[in-house]
Amino acid sequence: MSRARTLADQFNSDGDLALTPVASVNAGQIGGRRNLIINGAMQVAQRGASETGVSTSQYANACDRFKLNGNNGTWTISQDTDAPDGFSNSFKMLLTATETIGSTSYWAVEQKIEGQNLQGLAYGTSSAETVTLSFYVKSNITGTYTVNLYQEDGSLNFPKTYTIDSAGTWERKTISFAGNTSTALDNDNASSLRTTFFVVAGSGVNSGTPGSRVAYSDATWAAGQSAQVDSVNDYWQITGVQLEVGDTATPFEHRSYGDELASCQRYYYRIGDAGGGFYATGYISDADDIYFGLSLPCSMRIDNPTISYANVVLYTTAGTETSYTINNFKASGASLYLNFDSTTSPWTAGQASSLFVTANTGFLAADGEL
Repeated sequence: MSRARTLADQFNSDGDLALTPVASVNAGQIGGRRNLIINGAMQVAQRGASETGVSTSQYANACDRFKLNGNNGTWTISQDTDAPDGFSNSFKMLLTATETIGSTSYWAVEQKIEGQNLQGLAYGTSSAETVTLSFYVKSNITGTYTVNLYQEDGSLNFPKTYTIDSAGTWERKTISFAGNTSTALDNDNASSLRTTFFVVAGSGVNSGTPGSRVAYSDATWAAGQSAQVDSVNDYWQITGVQLEVGDTATPFEHRSYGDELASCQRYYYRIGDAGGGFYATGYISDADDIYFGLSLPCSMRIDNPTISYANVVLYTTAGTETSYTINNFKASGASLYLNFDSTTSPWTAGQASSLFVTANTGFLAADGEL
């Protein structure tokens, strides 16, 4: 009887089945870790919030993991606070002098992805996955732009186009790329895929036909692009960048600042720029060698990152030392080992030393970017 009453309770007074409404599974953010892009919301800017006079390919002082790639023109690059609803920052490129576009001219911003992070795409097999790229973009220049999902393992271009329809307006774009059933992605820590957004493309790099995966050629690199960000104060900016498995774009995967920072620090780790502070103790091994071990928040991508620094002072019993070179360094697990060589006064073997980063411009950085 209790079972019969339970079933009967599911019908209304007219004898129809009463259905209980349920909340939409798409009402909020779908489960995390779908986005293959790091720092897609442009939250992290370890190098700094802006840089002027940028005229060469580089990781500029702006949003981590996004690299400029180009060959002429001068830009101001910034982590900008202008962003669409739901975002706080964007990556902005502002041209500071009118650019003369030659046939080989190009400018782009790109993110490189390690092959070992892409094995789930099953490239090189009959199960190769389609991926979908989605992003918010804004520019004062309307028209057709190109984004290339370039496969470095096999040197394959896959250019597709999108249009900016309204000047000075944030627009969301989605583009799908079929999986590659022929050529696999290497399972290592080198770059296997690049998501490259073009803002300038001369006739020698945009004359090919977009829409399919082809062997690399200059002509198909930015195939189909006709819009040009080429006059003084022209700009292009982007945020909410997401690359995910499947042929449908899902809502942007918002990750915490801490999660994104940790992911970025695998490629670039910086201490300092915040008024100075004590960071490590060291051991003096002989008259001109001090060794320091610094803890890293995570293992870096490579064992020998590039070290850069400014306003780093060493303290010893002989006094302060600001004239030195860093000769040897190595990242092992989550530790960074540094060897400082004196270029002035001798040190006393067996004693301790401390490393101090001074002033607002002082920093010590390890760069293991792709």
